[in-house]
Amino acid sequence: MIISFWRRLLDLISPRLCVVCGHRLTVTEEVICTKCNFHLPRTDFHHNAYENEMAKLFWYLIPIERATAYFYYEPHSSTANIIYQMKYKDHPEIGEVMGRMMGKELMPSGFFDGIDGIIPVPLTKKRQRQRGYNQSEEIARGISEVTGLPLFGKVVKRVSFKGSQTNLGRWERNENVEKVFELIDGATIQGKHLLVIDDVVTTGATCIACSKELVKANNIKISILSLGFAKS
Repeated sequence: MIISFWRRLLDLISPRLCVVCGHRLTVTEEVICTKCNFHLPRTDFHHNAYENEMAKLFWYLIPIERATAYFYYEPHSSTANIIYQMKYKDHPEIGEVMGRMMGKELMPSGFFDGIDGIIPVPLTKKRQRQRGYNQSEEIARGISEVTGLPLFGKVVKRVSFKGSQTNLGRWERNENVEKVFELIDGATIQGKHLLVIDDVVTTGATCIACSKELVKANNIKISILSLGFAKS
């Protein structure tokens, strides 16, 4: 990689820091340093993408083909800062960078084979205005850049936001996202294999609710990919 003089100068004037450990990044590193990347608690679910702990959340509920997450998410851990900074500290670039990293690591396993397009889990218009971006869409953009898969960003919308899922139990999460999504363009996705992208999966309730709307388009296959996986 050729690093420009201006990039080096900018790093000298305003050093970029690893979002996990807080140490200074080198000019060739993005978002997380090499050491933290090496120690990231990867799930490796993509090696058995249908029969793993995360994929089983979706069995018999949606036409799931495969599912994986990049790393195990544990609230208040150092690695959780990746999600926290991305969602709440106005750093959408973290999502895109991590999306590219995921894409590059998953490509050799064939995880993306046969997938026709990507669906980022949408936010309500009000929520997106408040945040300024949709973190799932940023992750999806990074995945798309690496895989070449198109983004289908306007086929389903979120019609309401009933509050954060963070402190809810399994059944409360299911109720919280019931009927909050609406399919608005089934013709575009009919007969396709779709990759639904979320930032963190815990019980899978949000992805299930979104996918149930998508399958109304008929003959739909679903795969799920998230940045983090939190054991419920």
